[in-house]
Amino acid sequence: MTLSQVFIMESIIPASEINRRLVRFREIMNAQNPEWEMGIIFSKINLLYFTGSMPDGMLIIPRDGGAILWVRKSFERTSRESEFDDIRPMSSYRDAAAVYSQIPKEVYLEAEFVPLAMFERIRKHFAFERFHPLDLQVSMARAVKSPLELSFMEKAGAIHRRVLEDLVPHILREGMTEADLSGELYRLMVQEGHQGIARFAMLDTEIVVAQLGFGESSLYPTNFDGPGGNRGLNAAVPGLGSRERKLQKGDLVFVDMGLGVNGYHSDKTMTYMFGKPLSEEVQSIHKQCVKIQNQVAAMLKPGNTPENIYETIMDALSPEFKENFMGFGDRTVKFLGHGIGLTVDELPVLAKGFKTPLEENMVFAVEPKKGIDGVGMVGIENTFVVTPAGGRCITGDNPGLIMVE
Repeated sequence: MTLSQVFIMESIIPASEINRRLVRFREIMNAQNPEWEMGIIFSKINLLYFTGSMPDGMLIIPRDGGAILWVRKSFERTSRESEFDDIRPMSSYRDAAAVYSQIPKEVYLEAEFVPLAMFERIRKHFAFERFHPLDLQVSMARAVKSPLELSFMEKAGAIHRRVLEDLVPHILREGMTEADLSGELYRLMVQEGHQGIARFAMLDTEIVVAQLGFGESSLYPTNFDGPGGNRGLNAAVPGLGSRERKLQKGDLVFVDMGLGVNGYHSDKTMTYMFGKPLSEEVQSIHKQCVKIQNQVAAMLKPGNTPENIYETIMDALSPEFKENFMGFGDRTVKFLGHGIGLTVDELPVLAKGFKTPLEENMVFAVEPKKGIDGVGMVGIENTFVVTPAGGRCITGDNPGLIMVE
């Protein structure tokens, strides 16, 4: 067996797992949209979830009857790596439409993904009259992880822990730039087993390696919906790291990165004190963030709600601590953590408005952080699995602010 064949065998999602995901999705749709007849999936991430492959194509899921994966490119590759039951080639949507004698008047699509041009092309051949979104139902199906999914995330978490807790302290050196750190960090990540890319659901969101910064660079305003900052290379690449900002003794180093194995991610933030310790006041603020993380983790139990967790934590914080908590200045975010899986940013979110009770084996990145003027972003982030005993951390237990001489 060749090396490529071994890799394919290790990464194939079993048919039993694929069927479980389809059953869960249909159960959610039946409960929330009892009259639904057909759902159509286009996005490669959701195709990966439901079929184990990421082709250029679409998955048609009828309420009754077998789902069909239609593949434009590459049918050969998808047939090799997917155990989906019914995979068929197509050159255009017309080929698929010819198989369906009757198209429902209403279909369900990924409203958060399908662009207008694609929508018009599919409707040209599938003559439905109206559409409804199925994004929430897919997100709910994806939110509860199977043992197989958790195994991938645990592998990612173990790599995460080793890279950020054990290896990064040895590559920090005076005079290196943020861009230097990005390049060396990426090499370490891939060398240890990272899949090479971290995916986000947020539209047009790219983080090449990590959101990282030295000192106040970690407070710099960005277009990313998170508490940390990043100066980046320039306006076109705001998320890599400055070529000008060099590491100096006394700097806080902030590294927030997603890491993936076989499509599944963990998320972790680690901070370092380079050359000399930060003040006792700064360290005390950081320790308070770590305490908040642990309090949130203890509440990650089935039956609790994200909204209750968020409000319980926020209501207990003093007005002084809330200033620049979860961001800096007027750029604070209104959450304490987020779901994670095939993308770094998944539902549900630990925030107001998320009232559906947690289920066992949901996974969350918990990230309490606080900006400090003249210093940077302190705080922590780790990835936790929801269990009856509270959140089980899969990314390590180092409290951060690691001293690097």
